[in-house]
Amino acid sequence: GWSMIHRGLIGLGFAFLPRTSYQQTRQLTTMAATKGLIFRQLFEKTSSTYTYLLADEKTREGILIDPVVETAERDAALCKDLGVKLTYAVNTHCHADHVTGTGKLKDLIPGCKSAISTASGAKADEKFDHGKVFTIGSHKLAVRATPGHTDGCVTFVLNDGEACFTGDAVLIRGCGRTDFQAGNSEMLYDKVHEEIFSLPESCVLYPAHDYKGHTSSTVGEEKTLNPRLTKTKAEFVEIMANLGLPYPAQIDRALPLNMVCGIQD
Repeated sequence: GWSMIHRGLIGLGFAFLPRTSYQQTRQLTTMAATKGLIFRQLFEKTSSTYTYLLADEKTREGILIDPVVETAERDAALCKDLGVKLTYAVNTHCHADHVTGTGKLKDLIPGCKSAISTASGAKADEKFDHGKVFTIGSHKLAVRATPGHTDGCVTFVLNDGEACFTGDAVLIRGCGRTDFQAGNSEMLYDKVHEEIFSLPESCVLYPAHDYKGHTSSTVGEEKTLNPRLTKTKAEFVEIMANLGLPYPAQIDRALPLNMVCGIQD
């Protein structure tokens, strides 16, 4: 029965790891890029938004990037499961396609502060600008201003270029639209090339959204394969002016709430 099949598969070169070894191997795989970092990529299906949890393995200090109000309780429960002390819930920009979960997370997790860029004009416990560095135990998350999709967009860079969290500035083989929220195609093109494409090509790129099932890319991939951002600036501006995208589905609900940390009075 199974023992013969098992021996046969081993003869063909298949390896069978004990359950504990498999778990250890998987853990090593997910943390291979950054030693000592707890990292989780989470998904909200209605708006196809990625939320990212980063925490230091030793100190358990954590930061959450781009939380969504509908999944805030999931995020808080995960922090509790992992023993993470969430110090900040931050946004890459003032979103138009979902309501941020920062306000709700502050209620769910005592001591958690909300943060967003000064340029966004939105309310939060802390405002930050280009050059700000968040410390997560032994890890650093640096802010780079990357406006263009909106006038308040930033990219968070982990440990000088191990990974970057680009919001809507760079998506996998795409970029955020520039026809709302003081968007500017020329500015987006310039800032992406100056602040994101200047990072190491091996830098893993994590966007705020994906609509095709991709989870990450690299700076090197997007510099060579992004069908919009590899064009000249003039060509890029022309492409962005002719996208013909529909009115954002949740913008009328989301924007007013996101200007006040996603809190409904």
